[in-house]
Amino acid sequence: MTSQKSHETTYETLDWEVDADGVATLTLTRPDALNAFDLTMARELEQVFRTDARADDVRAVVVTGAGRAFCAGMDLSAEGNVFGLDESVRPTPEEFRAAYDEPPYDAGVRDTGGKVTLAIHALPKPVIAAINGPAVGIGATMTLAMDLRLASTTAKIGFVFGRLGIVPEACSTWFLPRLVGPQQALEWMYSAQVLTADQALAGGLLRSVHEPDDLLPAALELARSFVVDRSPMALALAKQMVYRNGAASHPLEAHLSDSLAMYWTSIGDGKEGVAAFREKRAPRFTRKASQAPRIYPT
Repeated sequence: MTSQKSHETTYETLDWEVDADGVATLTLTRPDALNAFDLTMARELEQVFRTDARADDVRAVVVTGAGRAFCAGMDLSAEGNVFGLDESVRPTPEEFRAAYDEPPYDAGVRDTGGKVTLAIHALPKPVIAAINGPAVGIGATMTLAMDLRLASTTAKIGFVFGRLGIVPEACSTWFLPRLVGPQQALEWMYSAQVLTADQALAGGLLRSVHEPDDLLPAALELARSFVVDRSPMALALAKQMVYRNGAASHPLEAHLSDSLAMYWTSIGDGKEGVAAFREKRAPRFTRKASQAPRIYPT
């Protein structure tokens, strides 16, 4: 499949390409540092998911690493607070929650990995992790906000925060229990064990494990199968509904949002989908993910 640059944005720590089907490949590109996560990568990852990935020509995103690692975790070589935090700030929970997106808390207290995973989670398109090698710390937790995770047989995955005297970050205490259950999540976090790909697969974290040369092609083909002849708007709504309704307190919430989503799709791309089915041809959907209607109250 022919690849092309999405547009003129260039990054220091990332490579971004979009193919003719709208499948983007986002590659972490600090191979000499095993793609370790630093503050530049944090800013660039948040930017790419809030800007480039939201362009209408992008239908899905596959994330992988350059070289032999996916991401070896936080770069611990930086001077001062390696997480980029302001050690002079002493916020109470009330103060922080009331103004978390304002100075000094936005830059001085907020977890940079969490900003990245919130941006990934908010993207109304499929996101697939192709974990090609070691993925520890933020290298592991950033993948939890992605919709599916595929890994190479050479991958190693570790929630190793306990070894550093810190806590799991990047919203991982929200994502991981939903993926593998609280018991498994706590065992992996308590033990700080580095998992093999097979152990992560057995624990429910991974969708599949592949030989190294097969991993990225498999992830790209999976992404392509999600978006070719599919309505971007319907996919955007489905993603939103699964995440929100899966955490709702009653199925009535799902019924109300399902009803609105079904209504709006049935009078849009749904008409084309039914016509294509009846006429035994490929559909020509026109609605974009950016046009998805509001189906939840503000």
